[in-house]
Amino acid sequence: MGEQAAYYRAVAGEYGDYGALPGVSELGEVVEAFGPSGRVLELACGPGVWTPLLARHADEVTAVDASAEMLERAAARVGDGVRFVQADVFGWRPTGRFDVVFFGFWLSHVPPERFAAFWSGVAECLVPGGRVLFVDDALRPAEELVEGAESVVVRRRAGEAAHRVVKVGYRPAELEARLAGVGWSVRVRETVWPFYWGAGSPV
Repeated sequence: MGEQAAYYRAVAGEYGDYGALPGVSELGEVVEAFGPSGRVLELACGPGVWTPLLARHADEVTAVDASAEMLERAAARVGDGVRFVQADVFGWRPTGRFDVVFFGFWLSHVPPERFAAFWSGVAECLVPGGRVLFVDDALRPAEELVEGAESVVVRRRAGEAAHRVVKVGYRPAELEARLAGVGWSVRVRETVWPFYWGAGSPV
């Protein structure tokens, strides 16, 4: 996880706006249709690609990321009206609860051994009847699979440095079943594969 965090700090300055890519633009439509209203928490907000869209619907947005460099980019993108918090997503807990928890292109970076604990933490962030929405992809290029196709660890480069990063290639039905096993009712659907989204609530 340290290498993963270092990778995203290293690429923060060059992280592109991928919102218009085929499959990703459809995910924006999913967020619009979901309507993330009320108090919204965005976990692992990165450079703030999704944050302005959340802010258009929400009464207030709290966006959390471990990287100061990513948070700086996110703040420049959205301006005022969003509370940014630098913290490890796995260890951070809010003082209040939220109507919606959102994360974009983050779940696939959660190590499988932390999956249940992560979702337990998400549940703790929600008010009764609260909702979760996530968008992600299952893209794992062959050149990144240096530890083999069965490994959840891929290798990505930032300049001359190589970093190991967690990248789990979920399929919708598999992910739905896994979420049901940790106490969630979530509908998972794809847009243009390998992009997918999920929405639901704790059981």
